[in-house]
Amino acid sequence: MTPLPLTQTRALGTTGPVAAAIGIGLMGMSDHYGAADDTESAATLQAALDAGVTLLDTADFYGSGHNELLLGEALRGRRREDIIISDKFGLLRDPAGGWAGIDHRPGSIKNFLASSLRRLGTEYIDIYRPARLDPAVPIEETIQVLAQLVRKGHIRHIGLSEVGADTLRRAHAVHPISDLQIEYSLFSRRIEKDILPTARELGIGITAYGALSRGLLSGHWTPGPAPERDPLRGRDVRFRLPRFTGENLDRNLGLVEELRVVAEAKGVTVAQLAIAWVLSRGADIVPIVGARTRERLAEALAAGDVELSPDDLADLEDAVPPGAAAGTRYEVSQMKVLDSES
Repeated sequence: MTPLPLTQTRALGTTGPVAAAIGIGLMGMSDHYGAADDTESAATLQAALDAGVTLLDTADFYGSGHNELLLGEALRGRRREDIIISDKFGLLRDPAGGWAGIDHRPGSIKNFLASSLRRLGTEYIDIYRPARLDPAVPIEETIQVLAQLVRKGHIRHIGLSEVGADTLRRAHAVHPISDLQIEYSLFSRRIEKDILPTARELGIGITAYGALSRGLLSGHWTPGPAPERDPLRGRDVRFRLPRFTGENLDRNLGLVEELRVVAEAKGVTVAQLAIAWVLSRGADIVPIVGARTRERLAEALAAGDVELSPDDLADLEDAVPPGAAAGTRYEVSQMKVLDSES
């Protein structure tokens, strides 16, 4: 299936670049969501670029460098000026693939960036952002280091990820922030209280990952066999997340079926409806979709042509009221370190 070309663009805040209205997140092409197929991932990236996708989101810790290498290869022969690379740093991995902490020391940031530039095969990164806050390093110091890298031309813009309103203000006071990458979907609307209004006040865009709530809102998710009986599912971190377990999963899949009724009446898929809802929340929001195959990519990009009327939006509110999703979006230990949840 050939993806429809994207025709809409959106500015990432008042200081950031202009991107196609839907971006692609590459995380699942390397790890976290079970086995990935490099050949299909590469073909999906090429199809996305051919369809006009410009914003590609990666991180140096996705697959411990594998993700950046995959993206770098996909960009060979492409006009660099047509691509917006969003890259995250700061989370440490161990040789077994586990997590080993957070490091935002100035020398570490510069080292992370040097390695990322080499893997990506580029002279600069468009948006560079810490993935989480380092409790040992004030956000002001982190932004000061990134501002130096902007002045030297190694990065073009500074972004943030999963921070709260106060941190957003403190960071923006040091150097303009282009966009905040944060989870936002029909199942995750907490940012609407304080974070989104603050971002809009400061002229900071939102790149909304998790528009499909890691697949729950895709309309394709099925419980399937238990992870311990299925090696592929055993490598999928989603089976450890509260929203994907026990009664929470039953409740959430029930909500998806309510959405399916609305989607079918409109002649679209559940995934397209969910992505279109995120698009409808404002012209300063760019959803980041984790499509890992060309089929899923084509479905996701078609959401750019879905228009939601006031009646449609009301139906969605009835089907999935704010706070209706069961379970937190991460495990308890991870929720505790999210500045955006504090």
